[in-house]
Amino acid sequence: MKAVRFHEFGGPEVLRVEEVDRPEAGPGQVLVRVAATTFSPVDATIRSGGLREVFPVALPFVPGLDVSGTVAALGEGVDGVAVGDAVVGFLPMTADGASAEYVVAPAEVLAAAPTSIPLADAAGLPSVGLTAWQSLVDHADLKAGQRVLVNGAGGAVGGYAVQIAKRAGAHVIATASPHSADLVRSYGADEVVDRSTTDVADAVTEPVDLVLHVAPADPSALFGLVRPGGLLLSTTAPVSDDPERGVRAANVYVRPDAGQLAHLVAEVDAGRLDVHIGHRLPLDAVASVHENPLAGKVVFLP
Repeated sequence: MKAVRFHEFGGPEVLRVEEVDRPEAGPGQVLVRVAATTFSPVDATIRSGGLREVFPVALPFVPGLDVSGTVAALGEGVDGVAVGDAVVGFLPMTADGASAEYVVAPAEVLAAAPTSIPLADAAGLPSVGLTAWQSLVDHADLKAGQRVLVNGAGGAVGGYAVQIAKRAGAHVIATASPHSADLVRSYGADEVVDRSTTDVADAVTEPVDLVLHVAPADPSALFGLVRPGGLLLSTTAPVSDDPERGVRAANVYVRPDAGQLAHLVAEVDAGRLDVHIGHRLPLDAVASVHENPLAGKVVFLP
């Protein structure tokens, strides 16, 4: 089968498209014929070796944390899924990923794929949708009527966060570039701050209950926007509590959760959660996207 792999840590140039043996599903595993995977900044950090102490991987390694596809074979002891089923999943970071024609996945990370969108597009849901859900629901316990600032709403995680927060009944303030502002508004944001021309600290005039920081920048200036007793969550830069103002802070590290993913799939099929795909590219474009990341969620098709 065709797969994208790297044999050493380094820049995008270490990625190669190769012919490799098709993997086999072991006990508790499922072999998935890949419909699509995605590009994630985490893939790039793993490739560079920046996470080798946290997520040690065996070389050569196949990137691709998200997968959508159809079940091709079942390992011993797997039930609840059948050959031919369409599935989605967020794969373990230390195992070979889905930048290939087939991938082996633990059965417990897979959920039935949405039926209302193309199967390939469904790869744009797992890791980023789970990051947004776990931030707002698990960490923040978001309630209706709260004021939420999503800093970096034009990105994949931010787009889901706006939709989930609005669905929960929050007042949502979102920062976005002019390129993504209309999309963020369509997700239900009550206020959109143009981050290219406006300092968010000047634009937000009333304190917020929660800041979700998903932008690749230092979030320290955002603490002043949070009311005492509020919360700042970051999926990118490290943060710690601000005890002088009584503001809590936490770093969000996404984890696979098939139950939560199944809920997000149900929201997609009910028309309450939009999966936006910015680009659909062939698998052999993985290296070029690692070199020049594209705005919007990128889906790779084998």
